[in-house]
Amino acid sequence: MKDKQFRIKIVLIMIIVIFLFILGRIFYIQVFSYNKLNNLAQALWQRNLPITADRGRILDRNGKVLATNITTTTLYVVPNQIVDKEDTAKKLSEILNADYDKILAHLTKRTSLEKVNPEGRQLDSDTADKINNLNIDGLYLMKESKRYYPYEDVLAHVLGYVGIDNQGLSGLELKYDEYLTGKDGSIKYTSDGKGNRLKSSEAYEKAQNGMDIYLTIDLDIQLALEKELANTFSKYNPEQALSVVMDPNTGEVLAMGSRPTFDANNYKNYDLETINRNLPIWKNYEPGSTFKIITLAASLEEGTINLFEDHYHDGGSITVEGARIKCWKSGGHGSETMLEVVENSCNPGFVVMGQKLGTERLYNYVKNFGFMEKTGIDLNGESKGIMFDLENIGPVEQATISFGQGISVTPIQQVTGVSAAINGGTLYQPYVVKYITEPETSDVILENSPQKVRQVISEKTSEMVRFALESVVSSGTGKNAYIENYRVGGKTGTAQKVNNGVYMSGNYIVSFMGFLPADKPEYVVYVAVDNPKGITQYGGTVSAPIAKNIMKNIISIKGLKPSSDVTPREYTWLDTKYVKAPNVVGKTKKEASTILKGFTIEYSGTGENIIYQEPEADIYVKENATIKVMLG
Repeated sequence: MKDKQFRIKIVLIMIIVIFLFILGRIFYIQVFSYNKLNNLAQALWQRNLPITADRGRILDRNGKVLATNITTTTLYVVPNQIVDKEDTAKKLSEILNADYDKILAHLTKRTSLEKVNPEGRQLDSDTADKINNLNIDGLYLMKESKRYYPYEDVLAHVLGYVGIDNQGLSGLELKYDEYLTGKDGSIKYTSDGKGNRLKSSEAYEKAQNGMDIYLTIDLDIQLALEKELANTFSKYNPEQALSVVMDPNTGEVLAMGSRPTFDANNYKNYDLETINRNLPIWKNYEPGSTFKIITLAASLEEGTINLFEDHYHDGGSITVEGARIKCWKSGGHGSETMLEVVENSCNPGFVVMGQKLGTERLYNYVKNFGFMEKTGIDLNGESKGIMFDLENIGPVEQATISFGQGISVTPIQQVTGVSAAINGGTLYQPYVVKYITEPETSDVILENSPQKVRQVISEKTSEMVRFALESVVSSGTGKNAYIENYRVGGKTGTAQKVNNGVYMSGNYIVSFMGFLPADKPEYVVYVAVDNPKGITQYGGTVSAPIAKNIMKNIISIKGLKPSSDVTPREYTWLDTKYVKAPNVVGKTKKEASTILKGFTIEYSGTGENIIYQEPEADIYVKENATIKVMLG
């Protein structure tokens, strides 16, 4: 009897233990494993059809769209819902012009949802309609956003490009990818155990588009720059060409371009070297005579030269430590003031300027103008440039650096450095992104403002630099950049290229650095052309006219008013001569005919007294031009 009771107790205890174990297991599953098991269960019966978010747009400073999106279609399949996989694969392969076996592999894959990638990606509307008209269960056509650049190759290296999955791969697309990338949405529905879609089970989750980026770029100026670069490539067949336009008072890049370029819509058609090298921030080369602006600014700031009183006799060359450094003009320029040294771009004269400064002071100014470090522009791929360490700069190195040889710099370094020399002396960090906004509310979430790096020279020195460089355009090597009735300053550059440590023969990078208005600069324009063909390779003959055309476009685009106190240009017998229009307003018709002798007069109105004239007085016009006068 006792054994029987004992066995009953054992069985009862076992039942209680098993019951407690079951309760514990249920508690563990309901409390600790609920989320995991629930997700696994939902994965069996729930399907998510993705809705891709639009990538944020990129716009210029005035809201003109530079990069946007177009709607395409992507094919998804639910293998369990497709009854005749072989027949479906045959029909799809014909429509998509794809391999049958690859399509069949998508349709037979053991997965709940399969993206037909890459064969079914970014389909045009005609292809999508053909698939839709098949009316086959298990085929789903979903909207997909595709990046589109409406201006094709314009600003291509700055904007960059994106991959097939809308991920940024270069330029701003890569640099600001986290802002431009949106959050995908989805259409969710429930299916039965066989994968068949259940009716009335859909739920829609809206996609969140990426943020919009507004640039400092002015599209109108950019288009003018691109046109000039295209013409340059067509006319001179150079190896490369580039240009930058910047606001010297803020560091805002208004335009930037280079050749060769590429159409970002079809970037796969170009080699990596073309699409990934943004020359204005990547290319390193000896700047040549445009760098003389830095030597000039340093010399004026330190008071080691007087532009008007100091003289130098240029005999055609100067010898430094046994090295003979030639002037570009055979026989030299003879006796020159230091202003004429600048106007004539006289290498021996600038060697003397550098010698008066001394190695350490010259080195420090080169550094303070930003030539030994990256500018910090908000673009990927910026180079640093190359400069001798101070202890390695001997007399010859000092001499060559003074006129832009023996130092390697980038175009963006030159533009920011020269901007500091002419804007009052402040070095600014260049930038291309103005602000970033949330697309639905337009709230600004990030905004860039001018960043002062350091004060390099004084306002008084900067004023003298502007004066000297305006004189270069009116009376010196920069004459081909002169624009009648507008104050333009600038400096030409002709730099012999180096290959394996040896200067190449007849192979130069010719450049021009210009700015306007010269008395209060608002625009700095830099142009460099690498090895132009079929012309004498000088910055004044090749790059200055290109920069002039860009500046004339800026004048037109921005409606810049002419100036009445323009420095007169020194003409040669080959030049078209311009003279100031006399003032005849308030004069009688008889008096005007005497004053305007040599001009063609076009009258309108009646009476004897002149009440208006066009062009206005003191504006430069061509000799023998027509002066329109109104009588009243």
